[in-house]
Amino acid sequence: MRQGEPLFRQVYRRFRTAILDGTFGAGEKLPSTREISEQLGVSRTVALMAYEQLLAEGFATGRLGSGTYVSKAVEIRRSSALQPSLRVTLSRFGEAATEASRRIHLPSRAPRPRAYDFAFGISDLETFPFQAWRRILQRCARRTSVAQLDYASPGGCFALRQAISTHLRRSRAVACDPEQVIVLNGSQQALDLIARVFIDEGDQVAIEDPSYQGTREVLRAAGAHLVAVPVARNGLDPAKLPSAARLAFVTPSHQFPTGAILPLARRLALLEWAKRARALIVEDDYDGEFYYQGQPIESLQGLDQQGRVIYIGTFSRTIFSALRIGYLVAPKAWVKTFTAAKWLCDRHTASLEQETLAEFIAGGLYERYLRRVRRRNASRREALLEAIGQFLGDRVEVTGDGAGAHIVLWPRRRVSEQQIIRRAQTHGILIYGVGPYHIGSPLRPGLLLGYCRLKATEIHEGIRRLAEVL
Repeated sequence: MRQGEPLFRQVYRRFRTAILDGTFGAGEKLPSTREISEQLGVSRTVALMAYEQLLAEGFATGRLGSGTYVSKAVEIRRSSALQPSLRVTLSRFGEAATEASRRIHLPSRAPRPRAYDFAFGISDLETFPFQAWRRILQRCARRTSVAQLDYASPGGCFALRQAISTHLRRSRAVACDPEQVIVLNGSQQALDLIARVFIDEGDQVAIEDPSYQGTREVLRAAGAHLVAVPVARNGLDPAKLPSAARLAFVTPSHQFPTGAILPLARRLALLEWAKRARALIVEDDYDGEFYYQGQPIESLQGLDQQGRVIYIGTFSRTIFSALRIGYLVAPKAWVKTFTAAKWLCDRHTASLEQETLAEFIAGGLYERYLRRVRRRNASRREALLEAIGQFLGDRVEVTGDGAGAHIVLWPRRRVSEQQIIRRAQTHGILIYGVGPYHIGSPLRPGLLLGYCRLKATEIHEGIRRLAEVL
């Protein structure tokens, strides 16, 4: 029985279940309303209302002067349900999604947390000013008119597009107008829309190896022919890009997962390749807001003079993942195309959250929050590097420590990545392997360590335990 549900609905539901599971067969007479009343301790009115619902939905039929019987149609339904299910042919996308489900790490499959979880790809919830966010959210909700509750612009709330544009010009040297910003449900939707708009089955697409699983699986689902370009200490080598590729997907500011930062010479070479190949570049700047050594390297998009770079950003890494607001900055020639693609996909992103975020950015709260996060991350990063130096020394090589919120440990001797991860769990530590992010077989084992939600003392103890494992 369901708490709070009317009595007649509870009685109706009990008989409906009994009919569907075969307790009462087709054509069988049901108890009278008087019997139900006595057996269940309810009034006859409740029993009558329950039977009226069964009659209305076709589960029962009434015979004048005889009583109420289970409908013959129920037997047909049950017998058909016992037949073996039909084999339905999936589309190419459906097949690709089924294959992807075996490879990607879905949240529901995440291991249960332990004392020292070096998780990556998450935001610093401890630092985020939730009280200020709630005040803005309530203020936006109170002033929302009835007209604003209708469908909104597929490109996004103009105030938010303007705030994002202003912030990107100042923080990431992205050259854009508000009209070029398309607000989306996270950066994953940006990847999906780009694949839908530009890729046909069999098209060559260059992708970093290793790379973000979300990018790789979206491209596979689109039927792209993936060309893996190896990533070294200085990131992707543009000289190894195929001349026939239509697009190249890159993470130049903090390569995922290795953490390599693409130097200026290679950025310019990458743009030159796009010009020669008449290709587009997708710049995923997933955590470009976090940098620790001098001035941040500005965006690749800001260097682009030909409109060949599509820039992707997200607030999942800086605010919180559940917000599900990301964006892409489209070259002017493709703004209308992306706006229409967004409309075809899901009309638009939730309006109230957009307005709240717009005010949060425009009022200066976002930049102040980012400064606090950078300081905290810098402190945690120092604690992590000190602990690695103290407990691991020259047994490992470290990459990715110049930006972002994770590093990679590369053991200098040949070890099993999965064995280390399993042994670390027995010591109360959660670490993550680089292996799943490779398209082919990884050349060497690597361990991903995020640090944005760990205290310095937890980092110190976690690395001490990891040293015992290694």
